[in-house]
Amino acid sequence: MRSMKLKRTWAVFTTLIVFLAMSANAFALGNGDKAPDFSLPGKQGMVKLSDKAGSVIYLDFWASWCGPCRQSFPWMNQMQAKYKTKGLQVVTVNLDARTDDAMKFLAQVPADFTVAFDSKGQTPKVYGVKGMPTSFLISRNGKILMQHTGFRPDDRQELEKQIQAALEGK
Repeated sequence: MRSMKLKRTWAVFTTLIVFLAMSANAFALGNGDKAPDFSLPGKQGMVKLSDKAGSVIYLDFWASWCGPCRQSFPWMNQMQAKYKTKGLQVVTVNLDARTDDAMKFLAQVPADFTVAFDSKGQTPKVYGVKGMPTSFLISRNGKILMQHTGFRPDDRQELEKQIQAALEGK
């Protein structure tokens, strides 16, 4: 039991160190920049961002060990259900070194949206992700409208306002 706990702690620690090392070398994307395309394995096959062109995309980077990520999933499910018919697509990228950790998380906290896996951590490096979770709101024409790091219950209302404005083309 203690050995399992130690292995889990070590896995989380190494994932965090790798993530921080990637972030130190990453460049930051800003509002108005073109969202970089990616192609990653997903829960239901390959996930390619450019396949979502024409939609407003809420792109979220997360990991199984991230407490705020666990809080954000029910909200992202709600946003996907509420705005899907208006053109919103929630796409998430898991950054766990072991996909099994992500699958255990998803068994506890279901995702009613697109989930991709980047165990090598290349995509967050391209996006300049520096914390967990980090989300990007991407316009229908592929431009970054907003970046948000962290997730607190108080963030929900403002994030939803940003989504609504993007869907209305504002």
